[in-house]
Amino acid sequence: MNRRRFLTANEVQAMMLAVRHGPTGERDHCLILLAFRHGMRISELLDLHYRDFDLNEGRINIRRLKNGFSTVHPLRFDEREALECWSHIRASWYRADKSDAVFISRRGTRLSRQQAYRIIKSAGIAAGTATPTHPHMLRHACGYELAERGADTRLVQDYLGHRN
Repeated sequence: MNRRRFLTANEVQAMMLAVRHGPTGERDHCLILLAFRHGMRISELLDLHYRDFDLNEGRINIRRLKNGFSTVHPLRFDEREALECWSHIRASWYRADKSDAVFISRRGTRLSRQQAYRIIKSAGIAAGTATPTHPHMLRHACGYELAERGADTRLVQDYLGHRN
């Protein structure tokens, strides 16, 4: 049997809804939303700092790790809203003022790859996705969603930060 190896946009939406009401819900929702919308690798996502965002202009600067160049993406309204909501809650967390990292743990340290993996895996289980989830699946889902909407292959590659 051939098993689907990507998430649909509806499954990603279900994952975001599933995490929303937990104690770290706003962080987890924002993390999944940005990872999906911008097709980020987990390291790129966890390396985001507040200086990478221009909320007034509605832009995010993504430092692509594998090929060494950055891409600037527009931020949609719901992404800005999620980031602002998370930032407001984040400010009350222990030692949050000690880090410029966007995604931190309850201890005030930058979220680890393992923690992000657990968040996304748990969100997939809670949402009842058709396939087990991990962070890179959100990147694949972004590419599939862009292609589904009719984006040219080269445009999808550029958006995801591929050089060739």
